[in-house]
This record gives sequence, C-alpha cells and structure tokens, in this order.
Amino acid sequence: MLNKGLRDQESVRIDNVLKTLLSIVFVPKFWDLEDKINIEDQLKDFGLNIQSLIDCNEKDLIKHLLRCHLDWNQLEQFADFLVIASKDNPFDFSEKAIAIYNYIQQESKMFSFGINSKIAAAKANL
Repeated sequence: MLNKGLRDQESVRIDNVLKTLLSIVFVPKFWDLEDKINIEDQLKDFGLNIQSLIDCNEKDLIKHLLRCHLDWNQLEQFADFLVIASKDNPFDFSEKAIAIYNYIQQESKMFSFGINSKIAAAKANL
C-alpha cells in the first residue's frame, strides 16, 4: 500500500498522463504517426500501448488500471480518452469505455448521472 505522500505523487503523475492523453485526442481526426507516438509514450506510463488496448478484454483492462492505482475520477478520464480515441479511427474502444463506466457505477456505490449519460452516448456510437 502506498503511503499518503507517495499516493499523492502517484495521483498527480496519473492526472498529468491523462490530461496529456486527452489533449492529444481532443480534436477528432485521423491519427498520424506523431499522434500515435505521443499516445504510445503516454500509455507507456500505464504499461500499455495501442496494440495492448486493442488486444485486452474489458475485465483485464480494468484490473490493469486498478493495479496502476487509478481512482474513480481517473478511471472515468481514461474511459473518456477511450471514447474520444475511438472517433474517426480504425479501432473502437467504446466497449472498453462502457465497461469502465459500468465498473465505476457499480463499485463506487455512488450513482452518477454524468457517467450514466456517458454510457448512453458511448452505446449510441457503437
């Protein structure tokens, strides 16, 4: 278990990685080589890459993200990244995003209308 100081540092590091990922894919477009390299560099901090995201199933991805110490908000941001990254790209991570959103709804014991609407929007894009 991480002590409070290390947990705070880890949380800040994770937040920075997620902000960078979201900024890379914020504008819908086809990814070019530079975008892919930037995304791969950021995913590397989570022990992932684009191919591993494609290959892993939803449950394994959630377990992996939990091992990386992502909290509920960070899991939601990662799912947001997956939804945004799925637009206008050759691969679709919507199913994985929906699984993460559902996991947050079930395990956090707090119902969120925001997450519920994100689930509905992601399902509409399938």
